[in-house]
Amino acid sequence: MSLTADTGVAAGRRTAWRGRERRAVSRLAVSLRRVTIESWDREVEAFDDVVQEQLYAYAHTRWPSAAPEGLLFALGDEIIGGTLVMIQKLPLHVGAIAVCKWGPMFRDAGRPDADLLYNAMIDALHAEYAVARGMMLSVLPRAVPAPRNRQYDLLAARGFRQGAVLRFPKRYIVDVRLDDAMQKQSLGQKWRYHLNKSLKAGLSFEVAGAARLGEFDALYRAMTDRKQFPDHSAYETLPALFELEVPALRPELFFVRHAGEVVAGAVIFKAGDTGVYLFGATDDRALPLRAGYFLHWEIIRWLRDNTRARWYDLGGSDGFLGLHQFKKGMVGSAGVISDVPPVANRAAGPLPMLLGTAAFAGRELGHQLKRHADALFTSKARPDLPRSRAEGD
Repeated sequence: MSLTADTGVAAGRRTAWRGRERRAVSRLAVSLRRVTIESWDREVEAFDDVVQEQLYAYAHTRWPSAAPEGLLFALGDEIIGGTLVMIQKLPLHVGAIAVCKWGPMFRDAGRPDADLLYNAMIDALHAEYAVARGMMLSVLPRAVPAPRNRQYDLLAARGFRQGAVLRFPKRYIVDVRLDDAMQKQSLGQKWRYHLNKSLKAGLSFEVAGAARLGEFDALYRAMTDRKQFPDHSAYETLPALFELEVPALRPELFFVRHAGEVVAGAVIFKAGDTGVYLFGATDDRALPLRAGYFLHWEIIRWLRDNTRARWYDLGGSDGFLGLHQFKKGMVGSAGVISDVPPVANRAAGPLPMLLGTAAFAGRELGHQLKRHADALFTSKARPDLPRSRAEGD
């Protein structure tokens, strides 16, 4: 399957992004290559943009009702990118949505022709799923360490419509390529103060293996019960990720000890050019010891010294002021706080667009009802981040 991708932007088209772009029209012949889903994870292990949501080991556990399809993009004989697309059938079999979350991925994200290739990959997906198969195509680009999300701009310029927006879209991204002195200088003043206290508290840092996942699980469940945080995460995917046959894609498990006992731990996705904080846990002794500061400081140093990661994505705040302040201080002056962009949707006709949009609206209504039920009928902690902070400092 191949197509010619028009990577120009019509100057008169109205878009959801600020400003308009004019460029000469270029054409790239991009082909799609289907990959068996069993071999998908191995195919993308060396991609710069590889992330856990784009792995079959994660997706088939997280979204069991969706059918995954693995596609590689080729420019001639060169593989330049790929994406895992989740096919979600709509009720009553009236259609389907093709969901591309955190994709398409680049093999080499630093290519000077990245914009042209991204447009070509998106056009290939639109031709396959929207035109040939009559689905709504839904794309959610990753947050990037930049003031603007270039990929979302390109999607908007190609006729994609804004869809759902995350309730708390901020992502906190640390630059891990600094030496210790520069990294400390970058940290927020209070964060640096607490880190220095932790460095004198007699804590030790260790890299654990998958065999100790049960130890982390006990720590994590005790913490969520104690703090009463509502857990809507993908925690159930951890066993599958640790069982991956590709060592480079397996998460890393870290622990912090004090007086010989584990007081904190974290699970980190380490492949590609961005390490990702997946899960963390502490016990009652961690707070006065400032073990969380020590843990993340050592993870930053480990990523710098043991991986090719350029960045460390701490995830979001879930609307909690304490998490916002902690992560903001760690990002410091050298890192970036940026937004996950809205979902971008496009279909080849009005009916699949209408059906897909209605399905997403129904899902969001379900999420809202669940949040209200948690607030009314459970003792779970409630988000306390003021809107002014959620939207930016």
